[in-house]
Amino acid sequence: MRKKVDERIRTLIENGVKNRHRSMFVIIGDKSRDQIVNLHYMLSKAVVKSRPTVLWCYKDKLELSSHKKKRAKQIKKLMQRGLLDPEKVDPFSLFVETGGLTYCLYKDSERILGNTFGMCILQDFEALTPNLLARTIETVQGGGLIILLLRSLSSLTSLYTMVMDVHERYRTESHSEAAGRFNERFLLSLASCKACVVMDDELNILPISSHIKSITPVPVNEDSEGLSESERDLKNLKQELNEDFPVGPLIKKCCTLDQGKAVVTFLDAILDKNLRSTVALLAARGRGKSAALGLAVAGAIAAGYSNIYVTAPSPENLKTLFEFVCKGFDAIEYKVHIDYDVVKSVNPEFKKATVRINIYKQHRQTIQYIQPHEHEKLSQVELLVVDEAAAVPLPVVKSLLGPYLVFLSSTVNGYEGTGRSLSLKLLQQLEEQSQLSKGVEGSFSDRVFKKIELSESIRYASADPIESWLNALLCLDVTNSVPSISRLPPPSECDLYYVNRDTLFSYHKDSELFLQRMMALYVSSHYKNSPNDLQLMADAPAHHLFVLLGPVDESKNQLPDILCVIQISLEGQISLKSAIKSLSVGYQPHGDQIPWKFCEQFRDPDFPSLSGARIVRIATHPSAMRLGYGSAAIELLTRYYEGQLRSYSELDVEDAEETPQRSQLRLSEAAEKVSLLEENIKPKTDLPPLLVHLRERRPEKLHYLGVSFGLTLDLFRFWKKHKFAPFYICQIPNNVTGEHTIMVLKPLNNDDFEVSGCDEWGFFKFKLRFSRNLSRDFRDMEYKLAMSVLDPKMDFTDIEPAPSKSDELSKLINTLLSPYDMGRLKDYSNNLIDYLSITDLLSILAHLYFQGKIPVTLTYVQASILLCMGLQNRDVSYVEEQLKKALERQQILSYFKKVMIKLYKYLYGVASKEIESALPRLKERVLEPHSISVDEDLNDAAKKVEEEMKGKSDGVLNLQLLQQFAIEGREGELENALENGGEKVLSGGVISVKSSRSEVQSNKSGKKRGKDEYGSKSTSKKRKS
Repeated sequence: MRKKVDERIRTLIENGVKNRHRSMFVIIGDKSRDQIVNLHYMLSKAVVKSRPTVLWCYKDKLELSSHKKKRAKQIKKLMQRGLLDPEKVDPFSLFVETGGLTYCLYKDSERILGNTFGMCILQDFEALTPNLLARTIETVQGGGLIILLLRSLSSLTSLYTMVMDVHERYRTESHSEAAGRFNERFLLSLASCKACVVMDDELNILPISSHIKSITPVPVNEDSEGLSESERDLKNLKQELNEDFPVGPLIKKCCTLDQGKAVVTFLDAILDKNLRSTVALLAARGRGKSAALGLAVAGAIAAGYSNIYVTAPSPENLKTLFEFVCKGFDAIEYKVHIDYDVVKSVNPEFKKATVRINIYKQHRQTIQYIQPHEHEKLSQVELLVVDEAAAVPLPVVKSLLGPYLVFLSSTVNGYEGTGRSLSLKLLQQLEEQSQLSKGVEGSFSDRVFKKIELSESIRYASADPIESWLNALLCLDVTNSVPSISRLPPPSECDLYYVNRDTLFSYHKDSELFLQRMMALYVSSHYKNSPNDLQLMADAPAHHLFVLLGPVDESKNQLPDILCVIQISLEGQISLKSAIKSLSVGYQPHGDQIPWKFCEQFRDPDFPSLSGARIVRIATHPSAMRLGYGSAAIELLTRYYEGQLRSYSELDVEDAEETPQRSQLRLSEAAEKVSLLEENIKPKTDLPPLLVHLRERRPEKLHYLGVSFGLTLDLFRFWKKHKFAPFYICQIPNNVTGEHTIMVLKPLNNDDFEVSGCDEWGFFKFKLRFSRNLSRDFRDMEYKLAMSVLDPKMDFTDIEPAPSKSDELSKLINTLLSPYDMGRLKDYSNNLIDYLSITDLLSILAHLYFQGKIPVTLTYVQASILLCMGLQNRDVSYVEEQLKKALERQQILSYFKKVMIKLYKYLYGVASKEIESALPRLKERVLEPHSISVDEDLNDAAKKVEEEMKGKSDGVLNLQLLQQFAIEGREGELENALENGGEKVLSGGVISVKSSRSEVQSNKSGKKRGKDEYGSKSTSKKRKS
């Protein structure tokens, strides 16, 4: 049965085509797919120019064959069976058969970026995310249609409780019920979109789209030539520059006035030939950034540039750029295959993308694609073009800058969510350097910086209602609407409030304004933002929001200024069984980042059972940076979870946020009362207050607070100031910023939980692992940051060395250092050898020092030099560069020598004590005065000598022995003998005198004497006589 289509639907489509505005249709019902043909037919009639192309996006099952041959075979089989009447072919089958359809899985939606379609069909609503919604809708050109297919619903409010696929990621073991706040806000926003119609599968308009009742055909504001005001301005610009080469021919290819001005700015920089300038082009999607760059590159070739390099995350992203380079060549009358050749990639990963263009007309010129990390190939470059710079890691973009002309383009707001890194950090630095260089006359040290922004869309006309609706729904365009602060109160006067998410996402006017302000702070403060973050804030059961506000004046009846926003996620309370399973299998579920990472790092199955909160984001107002508001918010949050802000009643009811179970029950009861065609959707009225003071809400019992963030010196010092200690640093840097992700913890004072020391949480083990990795994964880390993370003790003046520690160190010295090594240290300390002779010992000594094994007092500079040369294995030149030339090479070596002397003296002292302890100990002699004087002592000694001499003489002069030789005659007889025998003296001189002594008396001893005993020849002669 034929039915006339509502005239308002046709009017909406025709008005969109006239104004180049997009329209959106939400079709509810199992047969909604059949109405696609009718809508496509009406669009084709209105467009006239050509048949609109169609993009069909789905989750996993298309429910129709996407291959032409398969479809033809299916129709042929049906005809063979007699089931298909050629005259009564299904309109949908004919629609599919006619072609012009592009099919795309949601997971592959990145490949449609940069393409343009006349119609976009989105099925499988449960698989949609904010990112996918924005990514697919942005591909539709002005005058096109977006069609959202929903299955049969008893009530539109059942969307509130629909289980979305993304909710699976939000569930954790302790928080398993996700809410549907984002879907509620999405549905309510459809009622406010003037270009959106919600209808059933018979094209009956539902009451939620009551605004469509007053729609009327619109006239087009055109002049006599059929041009709008912006088109007239673009035409005038083209006429002004028509005679200039190469600007005139190239600007004719521009579609909007913004794009034309951007190309003119690029060509001015090219013709100026200042090789130390940077031009940045920033815009949302669909503004023609890549096309403007392509035309500018063609102008650089015409200006005589020889070596032009183009880079992007992938050569596929440069499809539009190279396409407009060729269009620019056509404009300046370069012929393909004659004046230039296009070279395609043979790498299968690049899918035959253009990687080089060789030009031969003037002289040999080249436009070459390089990968972002290949910056060492830029030695001869004259112009470097970086497309989609936000998707390239920030350190890589910095390494690409050099003494040549640089063009950057990037998406700064929108669904890609990676552009803030570029705009917040790099562009801000370049702009500051440019301002400084302007103040110094003749300064060439810094780069000249120019920034271009495109606001006018090419795909569709300005003031497109779908763009406005999408920006408001996903908070995409909040960067330019950061609210100003009327007064900055002292941080001590500020209070932290809990934000009720049911009220925040209720789509009330004041709630929407407050949400937009919160998201503006997020986007202006963080390097990476995504529309999916909004759904995470709304639906994740474990997430909570807090805002820091100044003193509130209730008499003014206006929303207070938001100074700081904190988003936390409750984690932990994981069963021991799950923790042990995770350790044994090596699998970590979604969510609970800190418990699982702590469990993995330290193999601790007990820690996940504790409850904690991870601070997901903290964002401070741009006008209130570095004034103490972030610190005040953290302190208040800590006191809140430690139970120090107690003024709530002990009989308090449960949380003001409505649980998903209660919400589902209430909505299902309401849905049963009315039908789909009678249901009128309005925001809720019975909502709790948006802001609740922390004294009026009972806190959850937590054991710790944690944070995960990109490691920078300022951020780490901020969290360290609030007594957060690190326990994990990712060894692989982040793809966007090039920063290492770090996780820090702060134990809370809890009644039923106490921590005796830091080692119980594993912080000492972390420092040990970090110091070991400094020579590998963190070798390029700035020394100040590494010193802050290690936080070594450098002042040991008040600490006395313990004997037990000295014994441990002596054992380590014996294990790690040989006597030969100690000898080298001694020689270096005495200036006998060069420092290169002891570089192999630096790592050992540095590890011992930073582990606190060698309690030697060092200055910060000395410890930094030891860290760079000992832990990071760097040379003196690197240290000199790190210290920003504050110290010269000889000064660094002098500091280094002082460090080595201190370390050697301490080690030698420990080693010498060990040697002394091993030697046998001698008895101590006590010196006391003698009891007698020296004279008495000498007299006693003399008497002893005399007695000894007397004893010896008595033994030699024996009278009895000598008596045998005595002559007993008278002296007269002797004299007579001498006188009488004087003449007869013998030759021997002996005279014989007769003795009167008897022989017996002489031999009375009875012993016979030999010749050797006191005898002689005279005595023997005497005996013979």
